[in-house]
Amino acid sequence: MTASAASSPEREDPVLQPADRAARRHRTRRRADMPLLGGVRPPIAALLALLLAVAAITALTLGLGHGQAVQQASRDAEAQVAADAADSVRSAVDAQAQQVRDTADAYAVTSRTTPAAALKSLVTVGTSEPGAALLDPRDGTRLAAVGEAVPLTGVDVVAQDEQSAGGPIAPRLVSGGATPRLLYFARVTLPADALNDPGNQDQGQDTSGQNAAKNPHHWLLVVSGPVSAPPVHGDGRTVRLVDRDGQVLAGTATAAQTTGAPGAATGTDLSAADRTLPETAADAANAAPRASEAFGSLLGATQGSSRTVAGWASVAPAGGKGDTAQLGLTVLTARPVPLTPAGADHAGSGLIAAGVLVLIALLVTAVLSVTVQRPLLRLHLSAARLGRGVLDDPEATGDELLRPVPTPAFGEPARIGAALESLRRQLLGEAEPRPAAARRGPGTRAVVVLCAVLVAAWSLPLLFLVNRADPRTAIPADVIADQQARTEAAADRVRDSLDQRYTDLASVAHQLSGRNADADATVLRHALSQHRQYRSLYVIDSAGAIVQRVGQTPLRTIVHTPTGSGITTVNTSGRIPSIAAYAQIPAAKNAPGGDRAPVVLFGELDVHALDGTLSRPALGSVWLTDQRYKVLAANVGFTAFQALPDSRLDRLAAGTQAAVGTAGSATSTVLDKGPAPTGDSAVAAAAPLATTGPAAGLSWRVVSSKPAAALKLTAFQVQWNTMLAGLLGLSVGVACLAWLHIVVVRPLRALAGLAERLAAGDRRTVLYPVNHDEAGSVTRGLELVRQALVARDRRSARGAVPTGSPEPADPSAPSSSGAAASSSSAPPSSTAGNSTHPTGPRHGAPRA
Repeated sequence: MTASAASSPEREDPVLQPADRAARRHRTRRRADMPLLGGVRPPIAALLALLLAVAAITALTLGLGHGQAVQQASRDAEAQVAADAADSVRSAVDAQAQQVRDTADAYAVTSRTTPAAALKSLVTVGTSEPGAALLDPRDGTRLAAVGEAVPLTGVDVVAQDEQSAGGPIAPRLVSGGATPRLLYFARVTLPADALNDPGNQDQGQDTSGQNAAKNPHHWLLVVSGPVSAPPVHGDGRTVRLVDRDGQVLAGTATAAQTTGAPGAATGTDLSAADRTLPETAADAANAAPRASEAFGSLLGATQGSSRTVAGWASVAPAGGKGDTAQLGLTVLTARPVPLTPAGADHAGSGLIAAGVLVLIALLVTAVLSVTVQRPLLRLHLSAARLGRGVLDDPEATGDELLRPVPTPAFGEPARIGAALESLRRQLLGEAEPRPAAARRGPGTRAVVVLCAVLVAAWSLPLLFLVNRADPRTAIPADVIADQQARTEAAADRVRDSLDQRYTDLASVAHQLSGRNADADATVLRHALSQHRQYRSLYVIDSAGAIVQRVGQTPLRTIVHTPTGSGITTVNTSGRIPSIAAYAQIPAAKNAPGGDRAPVVLFGELDVHALDGTLSRPALGSVWLTDQRYKVLAANVGFTAFQALPDSRLDRLAAGTQAAVGTAGSATSTVLDKGPAPTGDSAVAAAAPLATTGPAAGLSWRVVSSKPAAALKLTAFQVQWNTMLAGLLGLSVGVACLAWLHIVVVRPLRALAGLAERLAAGDRRTVLYPVNHDEAGSVTRGLELVRQALVARDRRSARGAVPTGSPEPADPSAPSSSGAAASSSSAPPSSTAGNSTHPTGPRHGAPRA
């Protein structure tokens, strides 16, 4: 305010008195000087806002998930069971289609071979192949047939053959007749002179003109196969195979059928509310993308204390390519699941936890505001006032150095306030520099630590104590049974794979003559190229020595000549477990060579193929063990012949054997602390590999372990939500308080030391403000005071009047007189002293 303005009352606002105007100006300047994105206020405001947000999240999330009639884990498990069954159907169809093709490729047609004779050699009519026919691919004429009539109505075999362009012909589903059938196709290659042979004129083939040009020189073999539902495990579970229109083609003996449509499996009808499940499953499978396996779950009718849970899965492979891609088959499984009783309502506990956090947030904010924020803002204003007092500021009121500095009562702000008051008195010549008193009591760091303890006191119990689920009671029995059923399905897949490898090897063994080494080597090389699951094929003599080999170097360390055929391990140590199929060579009985004659054909399997067989989504860790419970294959990383990761898994596998020498039955349990390395609780199951077939006598087991935390159960959902709330609260508290410590507490502690040293007489240390915040403002004010004291000391040494000792003035006098007095008494050395400060212009000090 200038002198003219002070002497002209008529220019004053008639509403606001001078004191009101000064107060308003004071507030405006304080707001302008305070930084918006830095300093003490943003961390405290962010802490309050984020803790309130965590409280809201806690109140919302802890009330979710309770009261579910059917657990999501039960629905997911049923969908996975259906997906496992669909995989079994897919593998069976692929294997049958490949077997038909291999049989046709291996059959040699001569110029004298008739279609009837060829068909009799190619197909053995039975349950798996009830009928077959040889067709002319040019016009579809039936050349020969055996067994039941092959249903070719609606099947354009000529187009099928042409569209395949010489490649494999995909199987077709025919469901229009009395019994649905799968048709498998293969080409039987004819020699060049077969079509012109007079003995084949009954075929009705014309080799002249366009027909001769179209003739692909092959017959088309069509084999009809049954449509059967895959086996599933689990008490009360049924399975159905559904076409793309929702019609049930086959099912288990206890499977309820939707209609009396032809081809439907026998069994009782579904309830009225569940009769739409097959059609709904088919629609869902048809609408699902083919980029990955399509499967899901459905809910059926509620009957008493249980509800039907259904799982569906498309048989079509991921990517839409393969023998089953165009069949349009869907597997539907269903079983009754007990309704989950309404558990504890966690909404109340969520509201209580949220309310406690709100109180903690308000308390922490209040503590920080009273002990840190407000004292620091007052210091900011006091330092700015002292800075104006030592400058010839035209807006200075003249009482900047006369008013005492309000000293906070706690921590570093109290030390800084005491130093500022001492400096003010030194500027007035009322006191001499003196060392600060010894530090006593806690500081602002202790306040921050206390606030962190309050937040942690709320967060840590939620992380480790509150709403912890007990796996023994939280996991329903049906979920445990599902893990066992899926483990049995995994054992079935391994058994089927081993059985198929054995069947392939036995077929190759029948093709070996035992007399011509070159011819036998050709057969072995062809077999190895056709069956990639083998890493090596070799023939041994009666002494166990290898007499012929193709493929990689055998891994066998056990040298013996078995008397029968089957599956075995040929090593007990090494980097890779070696599982081999073996079969006797029938022609070796009459082969020359004595002890060196070939006796047994061995085929060592690629263990990675078995690893892939064990892998299924959401099944957890799966191991294939031998009779000593040593790992032979797994879907997780393992060392050959290592022990299972937990001794309880050994006991579980041993429990599958009902009596000595018997295959036993599957079993399952809950492990309180699961296998290493995680140690979490888990659902574990074990199943014998096979009760019949070539692997029946091995006493091998399939063992699985799935972390309980991966199950979507209400108890675990509440536990994870509670832990999430605790983790969020702890993270927010640590982040915001660490932010406050970095930008406020640590600079404040350093500033307190500098202020005390300056008040104690240290005039040589230049104070550099680091940030544009409250601490930086106090630092600038202290530096201005330091410069004023330095200038005064210099003048005192020359006998001059100290710069900071203005004449006492009447507070009611106009401010222009004080400003004029300050201006008139300010020597040039004061300006020179200010110019040494590295920050800003002369009048850049903040104003209160």
